[in-house]
Amino acid sequence: MTAGPEKKSESLASDRASVLTELADVAPGAIVSRVLAKSGGGNVTLFAFDQGQGLSEHTAPFDALVQVIDGCLDLTIGEAEIRVGGGEIVRMPAHVPHALHAVEPTRMVLTMLRDKE
Repeated sequence: MTAGPEKKSESLASDRASVLTELADVAPGAIVSRVLAKSGGGNVTLFAFDQGQGLSEHTAPFDALVQVIDGCLDLTIGEAEIRVGGGEIVRMPAHVPHALHAVEPTRMVLTMLRDKE
């Protein structure tokens, strides 16, 4: 089952280093998200997915990077199916349908790369 993300509104502190795995806990049966930084050029969001959670197929008008911190995700990007584990990164191109599914409890950073006009 895919649940909607539970959001935390705090942004990333600028006066100290933070440990990514301590910024969002995996919650049973849920998706947790936390915006770490946001600007006109894009935003960076930390997600924590419980096993079996995911995001259904959708498209975005700009490129995005998925960086798995820990755990494992199955990503579908267009026709490609990709398994992504801790320490790995994948680019999702603009206007290409994509979806993801957590194979196990997983944390990932999503970086949206908006074009500045």
